[in-house]
Amino acid sequence: MEHRKLKITELNRISTEEFKKAEKLPLVVVLDNIRSLHNIGSVFRTSDAFRVECIYLCGITAVPPHPEMHKTALGAEFTVDWKYVNNAVEAVDNLKKDGYTVYSVEQAEGSIMLEDIKLDPNRKYAVVLGNEVKGVQQEVIDHSDGCIEIPQYGTKHSLNVSVTAGIVIWDLFKQLKP
Repeated sequence: MEHRKLKITELNRISTEEFKKAEKLPLVVVLDNIRSLHNIGSVFRTSDAFRVECIYLCGITAVPPHPEMHKTALGAEFTVDWKYVNNAVEAVDNLKKDGYTVYSVEQAEGSIMLEDIKLDPNRKYAVVLGNEVKGVQQEVIDHSDGCIEIPQYGTKHSLNVSVTAGIVIWDLFKQLKP
């Protein structure tokens, strides 16, 4: 069996206008003090791939447009809706008021392992991803409905935030896809 690589023109991707009108995954991604423009851009690109509803950029997290962010976002910063909220606690509280169940992605007491989480496709969810060094702020965790943890079996204590986003968004997409 041949496995010829497909040309870009054969992928049948939707336009920016079609993306804006398309049904979105009932998922918001909250970036809490992400310092790397490449990580932010990567989260935009993953969020585009899985039609994430919106990205909240909080604290020191940069906002588009930015040339360094564009290197990894490749235009996804123009397709995925986003909003800047100064304080991630405020973002979490507002999402909860709007009916979202909010999980921080963090290694914490009582966290739910990613493979054990069961989502209701009729509900709305948000996931908070924290700073590359400090993780999700404790106050943000305190305001969240719970924590999701990605099981790890090596010697390192954490994954890169953009890798974490990819794993979590994909796993939640499988349960929430329209």
